[in-house]
Amino acid sequence: MQKFHFQDDGTYPNNKFPVLYYEKAFEHANTMRDVFESNHWRNSWVNGIFPYHHYHSTAHEVLGVMSGHATVLLGGPDGEQLNISRGDVIVLPAGTAHKRIQQSNDFQVLGAYPDGMSFDTKTDKPGEYDQALQQIPNVPIPKQDPVTGHSIWS
Repeated sequence: MQKFHFQDDGTYPNNKFPVLYYEKAFEHANTMRDVFESNHWRNSWVNGIFPYHHYHSTAHEVLGVMSGHATVLLGGPDGEQLNISRGDVIVLPAGTAHKRIQQSNDFQVLGAYPDGMSFDTKTDKPGEYDQALQQIPNVPIPKQDPVTGHSIWS
């Protein structure tokens, strides 16, 4: 597992907690949803990743690559590029900017949230940053890591 720390850049708040990157966490992507759910990450969906910087200020998010591969940019325009592929998992603390740069035609991710929390989607629109700064500190730390089931960010 790798950890990435991103600072608030005045547009994207990011978070004091690190992004967690599990390369090849799952040999069989079809087991991802069951593992996430057993570790209390729910409210799941399958789709892609938006091709623009965005973040969530009301929930942490896990993204597990179900198929294909992509390049994502984490932390905002000056952040970290990752090449992700089937079986990889990224855990994004609330406020962490992320966007897809490129993808294969078959790219799909499974997204989920701790205890099935509701999430919002924020970008760089006026007023969203200030609102996010108020909301992010109130997002509880998940009880379990979505991949390992152990405590997270402790």
